Amino acid sequence: MSASAAAADEHYTSTGLNNRKMVFWAFLGSECMFFGTLISTYLIYKNHSLNGPYAHDVLNIPLTSFSAFVLLMSSLTMVLALASVQRDNVRGAKIWLASTAGLGCIFIGNQIYEFTHFVTHEGLTLQKNMFGASFFVLTGFHGAHVTGGVIWLTTLLVMAFKGKLSSKNSLDVEIAGLYWHFVDIVWIAIFTLVYLIQ
Repeated sequence: MSASAAAADEHYTSTGLNNRKMVFWAFLGSECMFFGTLISTYLIYKNHSLNGPYAHDVLNIPLTSFSAFVLLMSSLTMVLALASVQRDNVRGAKIWLASTAGLGCIFIGNQIYEFTHFVTHEGLTLQKNMFGASFFVLTGFHGAHVTGGVIWLTTLLVMAFKGKLSSKNSLDVEIAGLYWHFVDIVWIAIFTLVYLIQ
């Protein structure tokens, strides 16, 4: 493939960014509005429940702090995965993609444990009160996004094992990384506003 054909294949926009990356940034912008709405709803309704349990009764700060640490560390492994792919280090890409997906699974496991504990031991359900409804919807949607990210990372890991992941298609990993970092940033906001500031 000639240099001009390769350049044409990149599909750069007038901004100098690849069109796939531009579309994904637009998608992340819509996700910011989505989570902004969920967080705002939670903040409005969390202190308006007529009956308990309430946030200060049920939230497990140590467990959630561990979950936050795990998710933040997964951002580091995601950066290392992208760097490995860009250097055509297939072994490194496999290790760091698997590590990122694994850390995401630990986060999801902790969230499932937390939800189960709230329902079975604290009596907090989606229908119990306004705190329960807004809490489960907000954190549940975030957990669904993390789950989607783990699935995406797993597909990239399968590509790496099949020898189909290299610096030539590192943009695939970069876009997945943008999504993963976004999910991490959203969790920082949720962790601060829901768990730390009560």
